[in-house]
Amino acid sequence: MPISFACPQCGKQTTVADQYAGQSGPCGGCGKPITIPFAAGGAPFGPPGGGFSPAKSSGGGAGTVIAILAVIAVMVLMCGGVLVALLLPAVGAARGAAQRSMSMNNLRMIAIAMHNYNDANNQLPPAVVFSPEGQPLYSGYVLLLPYLEQAALFQQFDKSKAWNDPVNAQLSATIIQLFQDPASKNTAPGHADYLLVGGNNSLLSATKGRSTRFADCTDGTSNTIVVIESASGATSWAEPKTWDASQPISGNHRNVVLTALADGSVKAIPNTTPPDTLRRLAECNDGQPVNLPP
Repeated sequence: MPISFACPQCGKQTTVADQYAGQSGPCGGCGKPITIPFAAGGAPFGPPGGGFSPAKSSGGGAGTVIAILAVIAVMVLMCGGVLVALLLPAVGAARGAAQRSMSMNNLRMIAIAMHNYNDANNQLPPAVVFSPEGQPLYSGYVLLLPYLEQAALFQQFDKSKAWNDPVNAQLSATIIQLFQDPASKNTAPGHADYLLVGGNNSLLSATKGRSTRFADCTDGTSNTIVVIESASGATSWAEPKTWDASQPISGNHRNVVLTALADGSVKAIPNTTPPDTLRRLAECNDGQPVNLPP
């Protein structure tokens, strides 16, 4: 709205646009300085003497944006947490399945090594090798080393000494991953998570001086276990520690214990298998074969 005013010095009447309200300049009549008044009820558009200062933001807009961003961030975190919670069981199951597959492959390779040993020596390795005096020296795993790509280690091992004799102790601590279950919590170097099946009537009988062949397995090689997974395992693969049916079974995999059978196959048996069934599986010629599912 135009502003009409009179110069206080000479009385000259002047009309200007309201955007100049509050600004100063020379009077068109007398040339003396004059300040243009504001319209009635108006507010200053800028500081006296000219110029314009923009209105300051109250901060409400920025605060609103920050609040919205914060809400979005919380929602993303919450959704991400839900997704992680949903994915964790699937990831764990996949990892467990992969570990179980690797463990079964380890057992299969050990069983194949037994067959190769039998072909080369016309007999199976004993679960435990004894001294002439009848003292247990080391596990039959030592004899299988050349058939598990560990010929150099076999040559270094003093077969006349015990596994923990100073001559063999360091060798017995050698890590051989084929003897270690990837699901095992045992981190000791050289430990074994699989035990050869011993006992007087096992195919790998630990009885002193007795040698066996696959022909001795009258219950059937597909019904007789020769290696079994064990949660407690052995301190070393060379330790003369075996499993027999008088001992409970406990594995590293959920609800099952992995085993290798004399025919080279690998089976998972329930960890709730009754002791009598375990005995029949461990004994190779008791006339009571157990037909395991495929």
